[in-house]
Amino acid sequence: MRRSILIIQGHPDPHGSHLCHALAEAYARGALAAGHSVSRVEVASLDFPLMRTQADFETGSMPHDLLPARDALLEAHHVVLLFPLWLGTMPALLKGFLEQLMRPGFAFVQAGPGFPQKLLGGRSARVIVTMGMPSLMYRWYFFAHGVLGLERNILDFVGISPVRHSLFGMVEAAGAEQRAGWLREMERLGRAAR
Repeated sequence: MRRSILIIQGHPDPHGSHLCHALAEAYARGALAAGHSVSRVEVASLDFPLMRTQADFETGSMPHDLLPARDALLEAHHVVLLFPLWLGTMPALLKGFLEQLMRPGFAFVQAGPGFPQKLLGGRSARVIVTMGMPSLMYRWYFFAHGVLGLERNILDFVGISPVRHSLFGMVEAAGAEQRAGWLREMERLGRAAR
């Protein structure tokens, strides 16, 4: 079945020469080869302010630069979110992007006390994270807190489920053969839209 895929490249460096960029490209290559449609958002290339007040979050308008990302998210069946692990979680620029994008009225509606109504259901996601530490240490010692926080507090909160993870550790020490294996894995996942 042909699916619409949104790839959100969350690396804050706009130069595009990092492993996250290569992983995103490999995923897109596999998805396109399988006949899926692919939209991309490069967070580092967008111009938007960080939110500073509750009023801005609840009643402010979405920045103009984020409107194409909003539209691509509405069309997507599957979302791929890539970022490097910084201080145990996503870089601040990506968090700021998600705060601007996942606003009330678009991503959820608070219709009274209790849990909100999730407006982005029917979408799955894959979170792809690169890190300097071993990925097993991040999973077992740190309980993958940054990734699980993203899954529970943002993606599931707005209805995006299931969420799968790909964690790549010790990336600075990885040789060419290991990196090639990671890229092949991304192509395989892209073909399967998983």
